[in-house]
Amino acid sequence: MNDWTDGYMADIDYTYGYYSELNPLRIKQIFLYEGLKFPEIGTACELGFGQGISVNIHAAASLIEWFGTDFNPSQTAFAQEISAAANSSAKLFDDDFESFASRSNLPDFDFIGVHGIWSWINDENRTIIVDFVRRKLKVGGILYISYNTLPGWSSYSPIRHLMTEHAKILGSKGLGIINRINDAIEFSEKLLAVNPRILQTNPQIAEWVQKLKEQNRHYLAHEYFNRDWHPIHFETMRDWLRPAKLSYACSAHQLDHLDVLNLSDAQQVLLNDIPDEMFRESVRDFIVNQQFRRDYWVRGACKLSTIEKNDQSRTLRVIMTKHRAEIVLKVTGALGTATLSDSVYGPILDFLSDHKIKSLGQIEQALLGNKVSLSQIIQAAMLLVGSGQMALVQEENIIAKARKHTDKLNNYILRKASSSGDIAYLASPVTGGGINVGRFQQLFLVGLSKGLRNHNDFAQFIWKILSAQGQKILKEGRTLETAEENIEELTEQTIIFMEKQLPILKALQVI
Repeated sequence: MNDWTDGYMADIDYTYGYYSELNPLRIKQIFLYEGLKFPEIGTACELGFGQGISVNIHAAASLIEWFGTDFNPSQTAFAQEISAAANSSAKLFDDDFESFASRSNLPDFDFIGVHGIWSWINDENRTIIVDFVRRKLKVGGILYISYNTLPGWSSYSPIRHLMTEHAKILGSKGLGIINRINDAIEFSEKLLAVNPRILQTNPQIAEWVQKLKEQNRHYLAHEYFNRDWHPIHFETMRDWLRPAKLSYACSAHQLDHLDVLNLSDAQQVLLNDIPDEMFRESVRDFIVNQQFRRDYWVRGACKLSTIEKNDQSRTLRVIMTKHRAEIVLKVTGALGTATLSDSVYGPILDFLSDHKIKSLGQIEQALLGNKVSLSQIIQAAMLLVGSGQMALVQEENIIAKARKHTDKLNNYILRKASSSGDIAYLASPVTGGGINVGRFQQLFLVGLSKGLRNHNDFAQFIWKILSAQGQKILKEGRTLETAEENIEELTEQTIIFMEKQLPILKALQVI
């Protein structure tokens, strides 16, 4: 590798992922749930934005002024191309962290996001990030940071280390990183086949290696094969962030806040008896065997009264993002799968099934006869947003102003759908974030823009694109070989899309 990479994987592009945790809109709901005051976000920054999908969607879909850097110039060039297509105000650079932190033209920020990158960089770069947060995060501002965590990675760290050593020592650079990763996985399987004692102590390693075989090699390269890879304990993160005068606020993942999904009664009693919040959080990581943390840290935490919390929660606006018939009243947490109460969730989902924007206060009023309390509605909203069946909604004036940028961004992504399915998200001015829309669904939208209306016409249109590229549909593990089979499957998918998905995309103003 060249020196400018500083040990980070730069000879293969990162994946085109979107990370909703970087959407500042979710701060309001989660902070209110924990009874914390939240800042209004006007300026935001993402450090290490990868291909720039998240930062560009958030810049286009909101009125927030976004800044960001990713030291990989090819990724930054792509991110800048997206920004130009959306005509957003995003200011994106290919600086390393030190150069970016030294810029004199950066504003102070209400929100700084660091997704994943913390686990893949050295202590020198971590120190630069902490100092940047200390200098540039406003009082009351929020740091979102995610990172690989101990104890969850304790069992897997040794085999991960062995694979990276194999790729470095036995793998030829001329083969390319993907081949070196494949060879490292193959060697790990050979090692496990001779039943080493580490496997006897940690039998879950074999299952983890099998899962690696199924994952995108670009993702694996960046996730596990960097020179630096450092899962840490929660207390270690606390010590790192102390010089920036940050205090831990809460998890950035809604489902983490619902103890009934993650902790037994006895575990909840144990945690509630621990007076120190930081130590309590560390013990919780041991209970759930945490592998990956997504945290909010705040520069100056302030509590809300119960009245303030309830009044402000009533103003939260939401929209249902799944077809009512497709919603299953089950959700998975650390304890396993839990069944939701139909007497609580059924009326809420029925009221939202028209995919119109409603406030929690409106839901409360509509369900007075169902004896569903405000606290139950607040908790249900956390669970439904956290499980992707509901989304938070911006104010109407923001939606109207953001729409012109999201339309341009979405048109750019849809133009790419004919040749690639890399970007599986479109921007919604309603949610201020990204909506998962796969390649076939994107091609349906392209066909719709061309005036297609008949189901078979859509199928023929998409099959013409796929067949020209030698591509076929994979259904239930089997490749559909004939044109007739592919067109029949595409016709069925078109019917489902038109009936269940298109109305939702319209409600989200994606189209």
